[in-house]
Amino acid sequence: MSTAQEVLARYLQNQRDALLWKLEGLDEYDLRRPMTATGTNLLGLVKHVATMEYGYFGECLGRPAPEPMPWIDDDAEDNADMFATADQSAEWILGFYRRAIAHADATIAELDLEAEAFVPWWGPEHGRTNLQRLLVHMIAETARHAGHADVVREALDGSAGLSSAHGNLPAGDGAWWEGYRARLQGIAERFRS
Repeated sequence: MSTAQEVLARYLQNQRDALLWKLEGLDEYDLRRPMTATGTNLLGLVKHVATMEYGYFGECLGRPAPEPMPWIDDDAEDNADMFATADQSAEWILGFYRRAIAHADATIAELDLEAEAFVPWWGPEHGRTNLQRLLVHMIAETARHAGHADVVREALDGSAGLSSAHGNLPAGDGAWWEGYRARLQGIAERFRS
């Protein structure tokens, strides 16, 4: 039987894998394309989640990241953790995420769930916590952004689903999905004011 710590670590890894899968097969242009009014893009999502892995499983547990992250400095540009700069290649961002994961996994393996942590950006009243809460928080954080990545990827090339091994969607072809979407649009039109 798995321990609670092993279960939480596995759920976190499942979300990491889902996020990374959304980048597979795309070129630098599509990985960087801002696909929403707020600029959401795939490399930015990965850079942000990697930064959070280093933050929660590094700084908050007294194990700071072994590499600089100038995009989170006090004088950094707003939202700088949400996009890859021109000199941050996809290969670099993915490597950064893998290094953040390795750093986090080492921390998770070495500490118990009750290990004390402090999250400075949660403020002094709420910042005192433990590894268990950080794991739950990062599962939610990663899942949220994997969902964003799913929508962005679908907008880019139509790819959708849970993972390469499990689509988790009906097996309809293009015509089926077109009809399905048209049916939903028809329902929505009945409520247009």
